[in-house]
Amino acid sequence: MNAQSTVTDQELIGRYLAGNQASLERLIRRHKNRVYAYILMVVKDKELAEDLFQDTFIKVINTIRSGSYKEEGKFIQWVMRISHNLIIDYFRKSKRIPIVENRDDFDIFEKVRIPVESVEERLITEQIHKDVKKLIDFLPEEQREVLLMRHYGDMSFKDIAEVTNVSINTALGRMRYALINLRKLVQENDIILSS
Repeated sequence: MNAQSTVTDQELIGRYLAGNQASLERLIRRHKNRVYAYILMVVKDKELAEDLFQDTFIKVINTIRSGSYKEEGKFIQWVMRISHNLIIDYFRKSKRIPIVENRDDFDIFEKVRIPVESVEERLITEQIHKDVKKLIDFLPEEQREVLLMRHYGDMSFKDIAEVTNVSINTALGRMRYALINLRKLVQENDIILSS
């Protein structure tokens, strides 16, 4: 294994502060997919997600440069909290709630890879994903947020708790209720979840 691949986030930050610009680029590349995927799942708009992603890392860079960042072994959680707060600030300023639009140019369920044997099975699976995606939007905001972070942001419950500033038990409870409510919505809308 290459010794470079085991460099910690803290080591990269230290190298960057010592003048190594490539260390910062490597740090951003290491976490960009996770951060961007989370932002995009919440705001449902590619251009806005790109703007918020850039704003997140501008804030990260400025905080690191100023010496205000305190390492506690939780760099990615800190970055996710910054992105989460910027999203909230954006929606507060624009005084709107995120709404999922079923657009032809983006569908998160296209990212889910399920092997299918026939065109009919693929069409059924696509319809199931579209139906479930619509139902997620009917969940209360806190439940929807935890569900998106967990399943689409690939975050642990510990990370979710830190980003949303709640206890792990609260995050787990919100996920539990999200799944219960999602099951009820599936039953109420007569959606069959297997093809």
